[in-house]
Amino acid sequence: MQDRWTAATALVDPSRRALYDYARRQDHPVSREEAADATRMSRGLAAFHLDKLVDAGLLRARYAAPPDQPRGRGRAPKVYQVADDGLVITIPERRYELIAEILADAVADDPAHADDAARHHAQQRGQILGMRLRGDDLRDVLADLGFEPDSAGADRVVLRNCPFHILATRQTALVCGLNHAFLTGLVNGLDVTAVHARLAPRSGACCVELTTQ
Repeated sequence: MQDRWTAATALVDPSRRALYDYARRQDHPVSREEAADATRMSRGLAAFHLDKLVDAGLLRARYAAPPDQPRGRGRAPKVYQVADDGLVITIPERRYELIAEILADAVADDPAHADDAARHHAQQRGQILGMRLRGDDLRDVLADLGFEPDSAGADRVVLRNCPFHILATRQTALVCGLNHAFLTGLVNGLDVTAVHARLAPRSGACCVELTTQ
């Protein structure tokens, strides 16, 4: 998962922010020379900051010759374009894009029974993620997703944060059901056989908890 705090920190520097904003507004990959001219800095300084933006995951870089350069004439310059994912930071962690993707897939898959389709997609999405991360610690995975896991005894883990908070307050039954399905799939995908996700609504926390009972 992308380190969004590192990416956000990279944009604190005004030179990097200017370069990123310029690249984001273009409809083509930009070279170091073009970016330097547009932001009125030296080519060397622009190259340094552009590469730092690549390291932070905000830009992607490749070598590509300009369209008007004859084939085989000189070395292709390094060009930069904005990474597709963008950057969103919320405190505490929110994952509204995940719910949106699940609901969109459900409506496209079975619009007449979108609620059932959504639960299926949520569990499938969780299981695929769990299988990809199999071998990782369950609590670390939950923390990365923003659930803020916390022990509540030897056999129970409560989730202090709901990544879908605003939606859950508006459509509680739907969103909590999708959350439960997603976490059930996640646990199954991670192959943590002794742990079960169960609905346990509580104020100020996630509606799901994990238990070994």
